[in-house]
Amino acid sequence: MSREYPDRPIVGVGAVILDQDRVLLIERGQAPLKGEWSLPGGALELGETLEEGIRREVLEETGLIVDPLAIVEVFDRISRDADGRIQYHYVLVDYLCRVIGGQLACATDAPDARWAARDDLDLVAPFTVQVIRKACEIAAALPLDQI
Repeated sequence: MSREYPDRPIVGVGAVILDQDRVLLIERGQAPLKGEWSLPGGALELGETLEEGIRREVLEETGLIVDPLAIVEVFDRISRDADGRIQYHYVLVDYLCRVIGGQLACATDAPDARWAARDDLDLVAPFTVQVIRKACEIAAALPLDQI
């Protein structure tokens, strides 16, 4: 199925990976949002669970091995072209994740990756900042040995 002008919504996963007062961001290498800073993640593959998908996507984009801890947000991301046709439609499931291995290194889908201060997210879309803030609230309620 084509991601652009799809027949139906595509399920995508995203990871909010925190490190004290920082969050991991990647530069998107493909449309939509190509060139923008966002959370690691991507489309679910056939036969893959949400948690398998988030682990695979984070590893592919960042080189990190993560453990998904909690769902942060589920939402639609719908983009229309100039004629009003649906160009992209994703149903996104964002997870709070913790790093359990690997080494930070970007890959083909993400030309760059970096840790950003939670209070310095000017380059990130407002809806992504809201997800990061919600993940921080969830993380603050978890026992310290889980983060």
